[in-house]
Amino acid sequence: MPFRLLSWLLVLACPPLAAAQAGASRSGDTAAEVRDPRLAGCHTILADFVARHEIPAAAVAITHQGRLAYAAGFGTADPMQERVKPTSLFRIASVSKPITAVAILQLVEQGRLSLDEPVFDRLQVEPYLAEGAQFDERQRRITIRQVLQHRGGWDRGQSLDPMFQSVRFAKLLHVPPPAGPEQIIRVMLGRQLDFDPGERYAYSNYGYCVLGRVIEAVTGRSYERYVQEQVLAPLGIRAMRVGKTRLQDRCVPDEVTYHAPGRGVSVFAADLGQPVPHPYGAFCLEAMDAHGGWLASAVDLARFAVAFDDPDRCAILSRASIEQMYARPGEAADGGGRADPEPVYYSLGWQNRVLDDGRQINHWHTGSLPGTLTILIRRHDGRNLVGLLNTRFSPRTDDLMLALDRVLHQAANAIEQWPEDDLFAGCP
Repeated sequence: MPFRLLSWLLVLACPPLAAAQAGASRSGDTAAEVRDPRLAGCHTILADFVARHEIPAAAVAITHQGRLAYAAGFGTADPMQERVKPTSLFRIASVSKPITAVAILQLVEQGRLSLDEPVFDRLQVEPYLAEGAQFDERQRRITIRQVLQHRGGWDRGQSLDPMFQSVRFAKLLHVPPPAGPEQIIRVMLGRQLDFDPGERYAYSNYGYCVLGRVIEAVTGRSYERYVQEQVLAPLGIRAMRVGKTRLQDRCVPDEVTYHAPGRGVSVFAADLGQPVPHPYGAFCLEAMDAHGGWLASAVDLARFAVAFDDPDRCAILSRASIEQMYARPGEAADGGGRADPEPVYYSLGWQNRVLDDGRQINHWHTGSLPGTLTILIRRHDGRNLVGLLNTRFSPRTDDLMLALDRVLHQAANAIEQWPEDDLFAGCP
């Protein structure tokens, strides 16, 4: 699908704060009028950012003290010029990982899992060993905790990211592409690890794919169903679901379309090897469920984030589990007992940054796929910021993620007096 600028609209669709007019504005126009002057500066910053980077569709949500203070959609969701709403669904890519981590921690709380048990003890998967290959015995030692922390022994920079080997792995197993999670695990169990489990951090999509299968093995339910029923429903989140890769398979009317320059090559048997729009067939979203497959709105991700604002009243995890979720990995894994550990670290499903005062910590996760750029930030001051884009390309910068991160903080900081209304009450 060609990348082009469509139109720029603000729709604040969640009463009681209908904070913006529904009138259209073109790229380069001033932001739509904000009726609540307390939000005007925040909105102007975001509207200018969307216009400057020529983003076709975006959604933003900002919370304060557990209330949804600002929720906005910018642009159009699809070629039919449907306006983006704060409740429009976007692929959230790796922002799926904190959701999977919460599901695992729930099962630990229930005594159905241990963080320090070997992850593959829960799965009945036969390794695929190529001729002459030997099983790497170190795989038997990989723990659930190490997988959550990206310390399982897989390094995509050193070898490969198996979640993007859909055709190659399917051919190895003589099955129609794209390869699914069980097939990917079979092949990976037959390969050598890149480093000893627990030795160091290396980001691994595959590890979270394995965690999704652990959830299924323990609960007897599909990964998607368990998360919907046990993680999302208690928070009042009903629209989130695992997405579909192909445009013709999309069954959610509120999902935006995705924009990426150039074309990819299909990994699906029906049109294998044929040119396709990158977001719609050059990878398999369904196989990415537990590490990058969810669809969500900015509002629902804000609901997820505020669940942890008050750890003693969290509907889905105990205070002890929340503290463990954000805890720094052990000193041995983090650098041999250094006196001043690095300020940024990955815990159980979250990135964390210790601020200059040494006490306050920001927690966040980003997500990126062709046609998708997302970020969820839990700030030390109790504010949560969500930004969802339907492109990761900008003609203005080579690092749109960094620009998105910065503008969300800038927009939130521009609100000097926070509204007392809670937009959650009016958002489905």
